[in-house]
Amino acid sequence: MSIDSRHRQRLLVRGLVQGVGFRPFVYALARETGLSGEVANTADGVLIEIEGVDGALAEFTAMLSSRAPALAHIEDVRTEVIARRGGTDFVIRDSQDGPGRTLVSPDVATCDDCLAELAEPSNRRHRHPFISCTNCGPRFTIIVELPYDRPATTMAELPLCAECAAEYADPGNRRFHAQTVACHGCGPTLTLARPAEQDQIGAAAIAETRRLLNAGAIVAVKGLGGYHLACDASDEATVATLRKRKDRGDKPFAVMVADIATAEQIAQVSPAERALLTDPRRPVVLLAKRATAGLTLADAVAPGRPDVGVMLAYTALHHLLFGLAGDEPSPPVLVMTSGNLSGEPIVIDDQQARLRLASLADAWLTHDRPIRVPCDDSVLRVADGAQLPVRRSRGYAPMPVALPVAVRPALAVGSDLKNTFCVAEGGYAWLSAHVGDMDDYATLRAFEVATAQLESITGVRPDMIVADRHPGYRSSAWAARSVRRDPSALSLAAVQHHHAHIASAMAENGHDGGDRVIGFAFDGTGYGDDGAVWGGELLVADYDGYERAGHLRYVWLPGGDAGVRNPCRMALAYLHAAGLAWDLAIPSVSACVPAERAVLARQFATGLGCSKTSSMGRLFDAVSSLAGVCHRVAYEAEAAMLFEALAQQAIAGCQRPYAFGLSGADRAIQADPGPVIAGVVDDVLTGVDPAVVAARFHLAVVELVAELAEIQRTRTGLGTVALSGGVFLNALLTTMCVDRLRQDGFRVLRHRLVPPSDAGLALGQIAVAARVRTTGPPVSERRSEPCA
Repeated sequence: MSIDSRHRQRLLVRGLVQGVGFRPFVYALARETGLSGEVANTADGVLIEIEGVDGALAEFTAMLSSRAPALAHIEDVRTEVIARRGGTDFVIRDSQDGPGRTLVSPDVATCDDCLAELAEPSNRRHRHPFISCTNCGPRFTIIVELPYDRPATTMAELPLCAECAAEYADPGNRRFHAQTVACHGCGPTLTLARPAEQDQIGAAAIAETRRLLNAGAIVAVKGLGGYHLACDASDEATVATLRKRKDRGDKPFAVMVADIATAEQIAQVSPAERALLTDPRRPVVLLAKRATAGLTLADAVAPGRPDVGVMLAYTALHHLLFGLAGDEPSPPVLVMTSGNLSGEPIVIDDQQARLRLASLADAWLTHDRPIRVPCDDSVLRVADGAQLPVRRSRGYAPMPVALPVAVRPALAVGSDLKNTFCVAEGGYAWLSAHVGDMDDYATLRAFEVATAQLESITGVRPDMIVADRHPGYRSSAWAARSVRRDPSALSLAAVQHHHAHIASAMAENGHDGGDRVIGFAFDGTGYGDDGAVWGGELLVADYDGYERAGHLRYVWLPGGDAGVRNPCRMALAYLHAAGLAWDLAIPSVSACVPAERAVLARQFATGLGCSKTSSMGRLFDAVSSLAGVCHRVAYEAEAAMLFEALAQQAIAGCQRPYAFGLSGADRAIQADPGPVIAGVVDDVLTGVDPAVVAARFHLAVVELVAELAEIQRTRTGLGTVALSGGVFLNALLTTMCVDRLRQDGFRVLRHRLVPPSDAGLALGQIAVAARVRTTGPPVSERRSEPCA
């Protein structure tokens, strides 16, 4: 063969190509096709040089995409011809530092191959709690910086033993260049710690933890993205104790099971839900409880709820906790809830775990592999036959969302509730893991650390910070302070809350904004342009701006957060607005004590201590209370969630919805809940089943959406509807709205990638404020205002 027929190419492969076994795959592919050269990680992706005959080069390039590892995602491949070097070897080079950007893999559940080795007594990793390979294990939560190599992870302080090092260097081994490779000999090491007790190490620690769980103890278990609090989910007293210690009220706990068969003993699992449960990302999936469960689940796990959040074990440690063949098994269902005090971020530091969880846990099962970044479990449910994210975190973060429009380098700080933030540049936006509610120093500090880490691993250097317009948001205040510290390098933009919701739905669905959409932004709270509390909004919008084409008629919100915590007070506000008497036979009225009713009457007569609100979330709360379902809430959206569950029982046979009143012009429609409230009161006073009331109300909201969408289509000619805001976490409402709108010929944009709640708000903030425009004034001069 003539040397002239050989050529050398340099390929830069960008995308999710680090931490997923891509370099070993390239090595094997080069050997298979007879090519020489080298491969290395860089900060911009994977850099490959290959040399050989033209046919082999073409074959290699084709198979690079078609046979890539399952966890890899190739964004693009840039190829150039370079000078030949000769040689016959193909080698994996040390990683190259420098500027650039690649995609970091989320953490991945332990694969079947590793689980088989875990259970095989003859395997040297039998019962190793940290078994992993190139196809599974921690990624995002241990990475310190790029490129992704062991020295740039929290595994750096755990040197490989000779056997692991040999596997790491063997191209034919599944752990070839697996950065988390380890064994019993080279760590990490498990430790069980208890007050006034001798620490137990390794296998003894796991065995004793199983015994403690069976005995009713609460154990803090260090996982991938933080500590969990674990206990026997069938033990009523233990679960009640955990609930009391966490000061959690009636907010449901998630549970973990070893396998799908156990999940099906406690819950009904549809094919779509089964697919989510067994996905390598292993989210918590909200499932309907079985009426006659094969396993006992304590009522205190999810008090009063017909559903339960279930996840499958996703680490080797979890599987060992449930027990292998020959073990005394632990309880088959474990409560597995975030290790934190109520309102604080999940604990990741070992010393902080002993300190902050001292009042919650009886023992600590920990290890010596540090967690770099906190990452709570993701939570999903199914609506309209597809996934509906409730919390996007472990397994999903920090995978980016592809944007339909190019954006400048920017950081969007999201909202104060369910905070997630977002960095973006070019065609991608990286959403953070779940941070939490921004109401204490610990969460604010976690937010600052997480923003720095996400900027570091994405290579985004923001020149703009985007925030909500709310003058009292801590996230907005943080954004303003950051810009004041470096005004020459950073600009500040603020985006109206509900505009960001609609833009979030547009962006994740690939809508480029060329045509406006008819947007329904239904949530609990958002700062309106007129200073009122918006939340039942009809917007005709694109990324550049919005027209408030309609909204729910204003009512008084008494006492701000106090009104939110007491749905019975909101019910009285709607009765007042509708001109209906406060009859003691109405459950909401009798739920308020006489002194409470007297104060509310004065507030509604004068407006003292009240805000105007158009919130759909508050309307759901009010009707839930009117029907006698929930008068006081212990956690956000409790009344609405219980009301949705009740509606599920009667929706199939319900054909007579309540009706909203409509008034105003096409551009300023007011939807009056008064007729709905009157209908609800009539039904309640005549003894109609609360489940029927709930079903009729849900149908009323669906009819309202359909009618308003049709009015706007007639007025504007638009045929695309976007549904966003926390109310659309209601799977029943989302499914019925989508079905009805599609029947009416609309294209519907609904959330599948990011939550419709404030947890997805940052994506919309980025799309609105940071979009690169080819004409018109810069974004800082359009629809942006300074933050307080």
